[in-house]
This record gives sequence, structure tokens and C-alpha cells, in this order.
Amino acid sequence: MTNALTTAEKTPTVRGGGNQSGPQNAALAWLTLPALAFFLIFAVVPLIGVLILSFASWDGIGAIGAAGLGNWFSVFADPGLYNALGLTFLIMIASWLVQTPISLLLGVFTAGSQRYRAALAVLYFLPLLLSSAAVAIAYKALLDPNFGLATGLHLPFLAQDWLGVPSLALGLIIFVIAWQFVPFHTLIYQGGVRQIPKSLYEAAQIDGAGTVKQFFNITLPQLKYTIITSSTLMVVGSLTYFDLIFVLTGGGPGNSTRILALDMYLRGFRANLMGPASVIAVVLVVLGLVLALILQRLGGKDKQSSQLEGL
Repeated sequence: MTNALTTAEKTPTVRGGGNQSGPQNAALAWLTLPALAFFLIFAVVPLIGVLILSFASWDGIGAIGAAGLGNWFSVFADPGLYNALGLTFLIMIASWLVQTPISLLLGVFTAGSQRYRAALAVLYFLPLLLSSAAVAIAYKALLDPNFGLATGLHLPFLAQDWLGVPSLALGLIIFVIAWQFVPFHTLIYQGGVRQIPKSLYEAAQIDGAGTVKQFFNITLPQLKYTIITSSTLMVVGSLTYFDLIFVLTGGGPGNSTRILALDMYLRGFRANLMGPASVIAVVLVVLGLVLALILQRLGGKDKQSSQLEGL
């Protein structure tokens, strides 16, 4: 009995049930306040302002008046909105179909350990360092039928009215978008491939699987969440292709390249209709949120888990 009491006295009593991490968690919570304040000031507050402005009448200079639901009715009754919406989805789908396989294959290729592949990865990244406006100006000059590459290199097949024919202008926009943003998604896939355990490929080689079978049976399944992340950035980012199209085509010829983001700008700053432009801005935000949620749903309930779980 005495020994038991002595042991009990020497044993420290633990109180609080592991609450020692409470102060530490509180300290970490304080660290999130600057990011939260930044998000509120530069994201939530402007979004609320745009939502309020969508119910107002304002030319950008004078006094702001109430318009009620008039802006919403006028915008959704305008056929130009649906033309811009259709073009936005067309460019979104076409750019995804072009960028995804190219960036995926390049990402797998540059994930190798050879030195020349590292050098190629740096070269692939260079277009991303340029602004969209600079890229648009460069391509606009290079593809000029009178003074561009067609004349300088004596290549007659390049002497096309690239920006004057609707189908050519739309195809050119998709090409330029892919040229600029494929490097970014290549780096995403490169990082995803390097996280795949080499033991999976070694086991597949022992079983006699070739490179093609390894790609479809190991690489692609392991890159499921990487593909979803890249697709989310690609699809949501396609809603903001304003500067490139504005400089390259200005929405023309006619309205053949007038997407939602450009339509919002032209209504607000060319026609001085800030109310209807704000309506389109709200539509863009809602559309981006819906598309992002749909793509994240494709990952299932375990989309936050590691792709290496169970190995």
C-alpha cells in the first residue's frame, strides 16, 4: 500500500485532456488574419460592390441611380450575351482539349532525370514569363499578311487574313492561348509525375509491361487529382482571357471573338453602361464558382487525400 501511494505521488497528474495544443492552435489562427483581411478587402468587398452596382444605373462619371432589376432583364434579353456565352464555352472546351494532352505528355517527358530534359523544361517555361498583351502584339505582327512572316520568310501559306476571318481568328486565339499556358500546366504534371513511386514502374517492368501500358495503367491513374487541379485552373482561367483577345482581335471580326469578359469591358468602358457590365461580372463569378465545384466533385469525397494512399 505504501509503495502504491509513493508511486501515485511521484506520478504527475495530466489535466486538460491534451489541451496543451490549444494555445498553439490559437497562435496559428492569428497568423491567418492577414490573409483573411487581404481576401476580404480585395475579393469580398469588390464583389459586394459589383453586385450592388448591377442593380444601379451609372455611366462611370455621374451620379449613381437605382435601376432595380432593369439591368438584369436588359442583359438577359440581349442576344449578344448568349453569343458571348457560347464563344466563352467554345474557347474553354477547345483550349482544354488542346492544352491537356500536350501539357500532360510534356510533363511526363520532362519528369525524367536526364539533363537535357531539365533544359527543355526551362525553355518550355519561357512563354509564361511574357504578358498576354505582349504575346498578342507579337503574334499580331508575325501573322500580318503584308509585313509578317509570310513576307519575311517567303512563306505564301502564312499570307492569310488571320484576324479578318472568324474561323481563322478563333483558331488563332486557341493556338496562342495554348502556346502561352501549356508550359504552366506542364510544370504541374511534371511535379505530379515525380511524386509517383518508382517501385510501381519497376514492378510493371518485371511483369513485362511496356512504356505505353505503364503510362495508361500507372501514370494516368496516379495523376487523377493533378488532372482535376490542372483542369480547374484551365477552365476557370479561360473566363478571364480578356487582354489577349482585346489586343489580338478586339472582339472581331464582328462579334466572332467577343467573349463574356470582353463583352463586360466593352459595355462598361466603351458604352458607359456600368450596371449591365456589373451584371456580366456577377455572371462570370457565378459561372466560375459552379465550374470549379463541378470539377472538384469529380475527385470524389477523397479528393483531399494523397494519391499515394494505400501503397
